[in-house]
Amino acid sequence: MQYTLKKSLGQHFLKDENICRKIISALMKHSFERLLEIGPGGGALTKFLIHIKDIDFRAIELDEEKVQYLLQTYPLLHGKLLHEDFLKTPVPFNGKFIIIGNFPYNISSQILFKILEWKDQVPVVIGMFQKEVAQRIVSKPNNKNYGILSVLVQAFYNAEYLFDVAPSCFIPPPRVTSSVIELIIKKEQVQIRSKKDLFTLVKTAFNQRRKKLRNAVRSLFDANILEHSIFDKRAEQLSIEDFASLTFNMKV
Repeated sequence: MQYTLKKSLGQHFLKDENICRKIISALMKHSFERLLEIGPGGGALTKFLIHIKDIDFRAIELDEEKVQYLLQTYPLLHGKLLHEDFLKTPVPFNGKFIIIGNFPYNISSQILFKILEWKDQVPVVIGMFQKEVAQRIVSKPNNKNYGILSVLVQAFYNAEYLFDVAPSCFIPPPRVTSSVIELIIKKEQVQIRSKKDLFTLVKTAFNQRRKKLRNAVRSLFDANILEHSIFDKRAEQLSIEDFASLTFNMKV
């Protein structure tokens, strides 16, 4: 059985087995009992993952044609392949689980935000992203790549850039370089008033990143708080700890 590639789903399937092995090698440095693959597509990673012993493995795929191809090509997937939209799916396991995948580039940020909702159950994420997105995820303050994804992911996870993947490693080759990154949950997370407050503050601040923070987030703080010198800075100059501490001063 063959399958077709759907541009509407951002499908670029990995074909380079050396890259697959490098991703699997990064995964196997961790101990885990449950594993979720997001977007198995043509099964490049899946064919390795289904043979990991003594784990509960599941994969989630939106495209009906790929589901049928995978079930026919890899019979071990029967009972383990969820034909669902990851962005709408409920948490697939009780207990902690690792997430892995060559994430569809057109929804990769949304996938990360969904994972953040599950962060208490997901200690490790190993994912492939468009290089530009990967750089944003791992970026530090005072860098043009530092933004909403950087702060919201790194508030909860340590983010490490593992390696780049050339367009020639995919069918069809994307127009961009890809990158694999690893997220490991922080043992000691920054203290915030609430995740909702942090998300609101960070998104508001970076939506007008060229402005001083005072002007960008004026609606979120009382006037006396806005007199503090930290509000003279721009969003990209604040550390994750700065954003976290400011949540306690926001209007209730």
